Amino acid sequence: MEPQKKKILIIDDDECHLMAAKELLENEGYNVFAHKQGFGATNTIKTLRPDLVLLDVNMPGLSGTNLATLLQSNDITKDIPVVFYSSNDENSLREAVRLHGIRGYICKGDIFNLRERVYFYLNNA
Repeated sequence: MEPQKKKILIIDDDECHLMAAKELLENEGYNVFAHKQGFGATNTIKTLRPDLVLLDVNMPGLSGTNLATLLQSNDITKDIPVVFYSSNDENSLREAVRLHGIRGYICKGDIFNLRERVYFYLNNA
């Protein structure tokens, strides 16, 4: 029997980044799901039970940092690894990771880095 593919949920309001990351990670053999906003993401996470959530920081309405806080405070979602996936500078991302108690961050724009960091977070969570 084939091992089950790891599930990744990407939450990002930027459709270009969302689809590019989804395609890249699907080509790596992952089951990738996309959610285009912070609102409703908690229910999607509860339903999917992903192995990793890539979460954009800057989204209208419900920001990634506020969503991360909600996920951390929910008994069903608090143990699901969340990683910020953002174009913010690394210093602000490091600070956001520290403040919100999530696994880490990945900077947008570097496809090689995305592939490497997703592998790392999935295998060292």
